[in-house]
Amino acid sequence: MAVVKPFRGLRPLRALAKDLACLPYDVMNAGEAKKMAKGKECSLLHITRSEIDLPADIDTHSDQVYDKSVENFSKWQQKGWLVQDTDPHFYIYAQTMKGRTQFGIVGCASVDDYLNGVIKKHELTRPDKEQDRMIHVRVNNANIEPVFFTYPAVKEIDEIVNNIVSSKEPEYDFVAEDGFGHHFWVIKNPETNRLIEKLFAKKVPFTYVADGHHRTAAAALVGKEKRDNNPSHTGKEEYNFFLAVHFPADQLRIIDYNRTIKDLNGLTPGQLLKRLEKGFVIEEKGKRSYRPKKLHNFSMYFDGKWFSLTARPGTFDDNDPIGVLDVTILTNQILSPILDIQDLRRSKRIDFIGGIRGLSELKKRVDKGEMKIAFALFPVSMNQLITIADSGNIMPPKSTWFEPKLRSGLVIHLLD
Repeated sequence: MAVVKPFRGLRPLRALAKDLACLPYDVMNAGEAKKMAKGKECSLLHITRSEIDLPADIDTHSDQVYDKSVENFSKWQQKGWLVQDTDPHFYIYAQTMKGRTQFGIVGCASVDDYLNGVIKKHELTRPDKEQDRMIHVRVNNANIEPVFFTYPAVKEIDEIVNNIVSSKEPEYDFVAEDGFGHHFWVIKNPETNRLIEKLFAKKVPFTYVADGHHRTAAAALVGKEKRDNNPSHTGKEEYNFFLAVHFPADQLRIIDYNRTIKDLNGLTPGQLLKRLEKGFVIEEKGKRSYRPKKLHNFSMYFDGKWFSLTARPGTFDDNDPIGVLDVTILTNQILSPILDIQDLRRSKRIDFIGGIRGLSELKKRVDKGEMKIAFALFPVSMNQLITIADSGNIMPPKSTWFEPKLRSGLVIHLLD
């Protein structure tokens, strides 16, 4: 069963929460991070993307960048911008997007749960990205950014959350520059904290990484590293746990994660359409944007027009949890055999666009000549994600996009 425990969070002053909180480090480049932090002296981006305080040509993985992160993290605490709670708590973090709110329990997940498979994954990680975040956790001795977990909903936990959010004012409550609302409560009652911990231990057999596989791996591996280097290790040290926000699966929605390709692999538009006819029913939709209507239906944009592609029977296996995915169908029927994209992780000819940017972003990339063709997919479902994780399988790269993204900085977990 899952171990989720309260902790003494390091948190911003209420008046600073909106300016200090920021998007995760990996959804922006250095230039975008610098622009986001402009005019916000206390932004956590000075810690998570500390290269913004260094010369523009700095290597983002250099010692100077990590040293600057440590310097800023220490400074934020010395200035009193971040203050640690005196007692361990669970916290509630809610996000509102387009009128819909999802409520998560912020608590510490267990390094052991990650190592023994109680925390389940659906994506592979890249060692270089793991190493970068491991260094960041190690040098700061803290989980500065939370990871995004999900779990099968538990009625009793839902009731606790509902009672708190309906009866108490949030500690932080703001709308970010992207229009999404962020609301945060501290659960101060010790009995309530103990009950939540017991409910996870009794009723939640597994938790699932929804977003942040690299941050999860880095946090768990640093915890293991610390225990291996501690001859007096007991298992109760803070480094045995890491920061996660746990959302009930029935409150989450996955949005589409789309693809753009730089060329047609030497094919003319007519030749491409002819090749596609073997695996798909093709309908031309003209210049008006077309969004996929259901699983196994795709939209394609190239040559100034939108098309509907519906996978023909026999091009997928409904009994195969990976083979039934639209990302798999697209790869096996188009990207690999027709467009010769053989390695989604390393190919420089493909780019991935989160659905939050809309179909207009796909059209723009193609119309500007940056890309030659774009594909939009119907979103993966939460049920598909959990089924794949439970079966021990791994999704193809860039299969899921969760929105809203967690804001980093509302609470931090120190490792000692």
